[in-house]
Amino acid sequence: MALKPLFDPAQGPMRVVGLMSGSGSNMRKIIEHQARLESEQGQSPFQVVALFSDRASSQAVWIGKQHDLPVITRDLEGFCSKRGVSRKDLEAREEFDQETVRALSPFGPHVAAYAGYMSIATRPLIESFLGINVHPADLSIKGSNGERRYTGEHAVRDAIASGERWLRSSTHIVEPVVDGGRLLMISPPVEVILQKKWDLGQKEDLFAAESFNQERLKEKGDWVVFPKTLEDLALGRFAVDEEGLLYYDGVPIPQGYRLG
Repeated sequence: MALKPLFDPAQGPMRVVGLMSGSGSNMRKIIEHQARLESEQGQSPFQVVALFSDRASSQAVWIGKQHDLPVITRDLEGFCSKRGVSRKDLEAREEFDQETVRALSPFGPHVAAYAGYMSIATRPLIESFLGINVHPADLSIKGSNGERRYTGEHAVRDAIASGERWLRSSTHIVEPVVDGGRLLMISPPVEVILQKKWDLGQKEDLFAAESFNQERLKEKGDWVVFPKTLEDLALGRFAVDEEGLLYYDGVPIPQGYRLG
């Protein structure tokens, strides 16, 4: 069976554009990982070539200044406000994404890293670049209905409320279903820590537990698995068969490749 790498290293370093909406902590770690590979190995198999933000208030400009990267900022709220529509308006969102693709295309990106990008990507963006996202949950866990159990903005809260003892972060391909793309890699486990004073039946305590553990997962999950995924993707270790099924070093990974 013929396998095709998601990225062929014969093309040279994999060119990455970072998409972000807020503080960009994931993007910083990706850039730092690239710099570490360059320092330790003399080169990195991937290069961040530009940053894009859909919020004027994000830290994209500051990160770009720190790392000498070009930055494009296009405020989605302002874009929709000017047209008198909600940011949920699909037609407006597709127009926004079309213009985003045109703005990023001159950088020749192979991959778009969704590093805290809070807008739901529409068809023009999804189809133009291979999108990689990180999600704060083990997306291989499914509910009784066969669907992924911990999706959405409050995946960590949902996992804690369900009694999960361990948390993981997952990277996946960005596809039309939110948090529904094919799994690439899953981080090592991070133990859930709960303070004795917390009563998870109380909303405030559950929110506190979510915030505390999400920060720990970001450090030990997101910041580990996202840079590693991009590195291995750039090395050609992820491949796809004729049916769209993913492989890592030639081995099928229907539920992603698990670290640790």
